[in-house]
Amino acid sequence: MSFEQLGLSQPILQALALKEYSTATPIQTQAIPLVLQGRDLLGIAQTGTGKTAAFMLPSIDRLTKSDKRPSPRTCRMLVLAPTRELASQIAESARGYSRFSHLSVATVFGGTSLHKNKQDVQRGVDVLVATPGRLIDLIEQGALSLRAVEILVLDEADQMMDLGFIHALKAIVKMLPAKRQTLFFSATMPKAIRELADKFLTDPVQVSVAPSSTTVERVDQYVTFVQQAEKQALLTMMLRAGFSEKGNMDRVLIFTRTKHGADRVVKLLAGNAIPANAIHGNKSQPQRERALAEFKAGKVKILIATDIAARGIDVSGVSHVVNFELPNVPEQYVHRIGRTARAGAAGVAIAYCAEDERAYLKGIEKVTKQKIEVVPLPENFISEANRIKSTRTGPAVVERAERSPEDRNRVSRPRSRKPNFGAAGAPKTNRARRRASGR
Repeated sequence: MSFEQLGLSQPILQALALKEYSTATPIQTQAIPLVLQGRDLLGIAQTGTGKTAAFMLPSIDRLTKSDKRPSPRTCRMLVLAPTRELASQIAESARGYSRFSHLSVATVFGGTSLHKNKQDVQRGVDVLVATPGRLIDLIEQGALSLRAVEILVLDEADQMMDLGFIHALKAIVKMLPAKRQTLFFSATMPKAIRELADKFLTDPVQVSVAPSSTTVERVDQYVTFVQQAEKQALLTMMLRAGFSEKGNMDRVLIFTRTKHGADRVVKLLAGNAIPANAIHGNKSQPQRERALAEFKAGKVKILIATDIAARGIDVSGVSHVVNFELPNVPEQYVHRIGRTARAGAAGVAIAYCAEDERAYLKGIEKVTKQKIEVVPLPENFISEANRIKSTRTGPAVVERAERSPEDRNRVSRPRSRKPNFGAAGAPKTNRARRRASGR
């Protein structure tokens, strides 16, 4: 169905024409008419199905037609997102969609200047995209009020729960006016999420474009069983070849479970002359933005990420997603592989499964209701893995990276400065004498 048939106004259609968007996705076809009517909405859709446009296009239309101006330190539409990357992505889309509607858009999230955030909302803003923590910071400091919110959107509500935002969300909803429109989107709908939706929504209409937790149909999925200690050699072999049996590896997103694990993979790849960047919660905002920008531009074709990026990265052309470590929450697998096969393209998802991860794989197959095709290790894997380990740069990097935090701290701790004794055995300076005597 075309966007013209959905009842959107001319300024919105002009903005869509600039982006060369003509046909609405299923979630957009279902949601847009309902949002235009002012109904509360409970949307269940996989990542990459066009949810942002599904709630943003009709909301901008409604805000424009009401012809109001935001009061100082208020916002008319509040969009809550679980991660900085997703918040930034939503705001970028909102600015594009509202180009001819002349609405103001601002973002507030951690890692950015709190002072600048205050300045951005001081005069009032039409559309505010925020993470819950930073939003509450602004409210507690008197820089923002939610009394004028007309439209509330919760995007990726299930990840909000995973990241522990439940108490923040409950606090935020108490500050909102009772009379408002609420749009609640989630890729999965377990019992806890439905209970949360009941607290936010009034007589909602439910729209769903895929059963809960199904995987993207255009993604070819494979798993290789490999020992934990051999994963790095397998990854190095695969990346060095530059392609898999199923297609060229133009842009690769690799997932680990932990921040330390992501940094470790980057170091190990660097030791084998393979450039890669990492993105996770311990990186500063400029570091995260630079890593993502280089990945989008193709300057660095490999990005190592934790699950913080599973729903906040919207990069076209991701050819492969590699689960270097399987997620311990099965639903996260769905979000990870959803970073490929976007905008109608095909994609490949490869998982490395160690012996202690077989239970995770079983959980993933149970949730997705499908068996993942097993691909054996390469025939020359043992000899090639040993050759990779014997490279000059490899072992030193591996050795450093595999030390425990305690060992690394012990090695890097500066040696105590011993007093400088002269030929006769006595300290040469008064300061050295005091140290030698214990004073």
